[in-house]
Amino acid sequence: MERISLDKPLKIDRRPLWQILAGRTHRYQVIAGLILLSTVLFNLDPPRGLSAQGYHSLILFGATVFLWVTGLLPMAATALLSMVMLPLLGIMDARTTYGHFGNEAVFFILGAFILAAAMTGSGLSARLARAMLARFGRTPIRLALTVFLLSTALSYCMSEHAVAAMMFPVVSEIAVSLGLERGKSRYAGLLFMSIAWGCIIGGIATFLGGARAPLAVSILREGTGLGFSFLEWMIAASTIVLPLIVIGFLLLLRFFPVDLESVEGGLRHLNRKRLETGKMSFDEFTVALVMIATILGWITLGERVGLAAIAILAAVFLFTFRVISWKSIEEDVNWGIILMYGGSIALAGAMEKSGAATWIVNRGLESFTPSPFVVVAVISFVAIIMTECISHAAVVAIFMPIGLTLSKSMGIDPKVMTLAIALPAGLAYCLPMGTPATAIAYGSGYLKSRDIMLPGAVIMLISWVLFLLSARFIWPLLGLAI
Repeated sequence: MERISLDKPLKIDRRPLWQILAGRTHRYQVIAGLILLSTVLFNLDPPRGLSAQGYHSLILFGATVFLWVTGLLPMAATALLSMVMLPLLGIMDARTTYGHFGNEAVFFILGAFILAAAMTGSGLSARLARAMLARFGRTPIRLALTVFLLSTALSYCMSEHAVAAMMFPVVSEIAVSLGLERGKSRYAGLLFMSIAWGCIIGGIATFLGGARAPLAVSILREGTGLGFSFLEWMIAASTIVLPLIVIGFLLLLRFFPVDLESVEGGLRHLNRKRLETGKMSFDEFTVALVMIATILGWITLGERVGLAAIAILAAVFLFTFRVISWKSIEEDVNWGIILMYGGSIALAGAMEKSGAATWIVNRGLESFTPSPFVVVAVISFVAIIMTECISHAAVVAIFMPIGLTLSKSMGIDPKVMTLAIALPAGLAYCLPMGTPATAIAYGSGYLKSRDIMLPGAVIMLISWVLFLLSARFIWPLLGLAI
């Protein structure tokens, strides 16, 4: 009989059985504890000044935030669970609850995902990246600046996550062709951090950079009837984005000094790739025209027709000319974000309509009465810190109901409050878990944790100060006074 050889000796776990079971069922114990605690709280009398529906929505809100922060369930599943529980717990009737899932923001972001998938799938985004880098990256600093500006610009018109995923292989090709060593080359760190910071900064500029802005604006419209046009949001955000573009790249050069004399090898590699891809295909040309027309439509007709309608019409046009297929969309679109949208909007609506958000604000303001500017400063600071730990969209879903109630009670423009939550919620620089752009840069192997965290903390603080300066001095000139 053949003998079985073991590479490693077997290890016997000599702990008591109850310790082994406790360690392997920790997740289920926490979920069971959450259910038990929620059940006990649900059967208690509501606090003074809070209705039963408001009290129950507050318990559901707290449980949802706990699941989002801990990651015990996928974020989309948590949002859907909270939406299902609203009618089951008698907080909001089923028709109203599920009606929130048909919110315009859900269909806008679906259309935006389809357009981004078309840019990536057709090869247009990769072609644009290679052409820009080969054309403008003649020196090491210019090459890094081109990576930074290209990542920023693309994040204006497609998801920052998609931009980071698209730019990563292009920059990886450059790093390999230049012979940059992992863990040693500061220039490699500069290139990959240029992707991350470019995507983060550009991602807050328009509705297309991420899930935050459409979600925040939809909650604003549900609660107040007010909204933002595509151009209005872009102008308000640009007061922060444009200075950050300059300051951000200068900071990158400070933290990642150039240790390379020439990038000729990388440019030759890019030119070779460009020649291999040949001329623009019909699909690429069609996608380019549709993207230009769509963005112009959002700017000129967005308020009258609706951003979602224009996005969906553009997507249907691409399907009509067979530029994209539904099978590819099923694979490329982040359906989890779309599901989270519907659930988050429903939960935010329940918090507002049941009076729970108002009660939280009133209790918080009982002991002191800060100035409106201090309120905006505090809520924006908390949002920018929280977004390092949990999803950007989750930060918006958590703070928007409370922020809108605060704005109502203190006379703050709710549009300013929306910006105070949604813009900082997209500026996660420090931790790989904060945003996929940073995680992708960290995953390159050229960066250590400290290479990301220290520069990230500095640019995060600068971003917050720029936000406060814009809110105090520039936005009032745009009709957005606190």
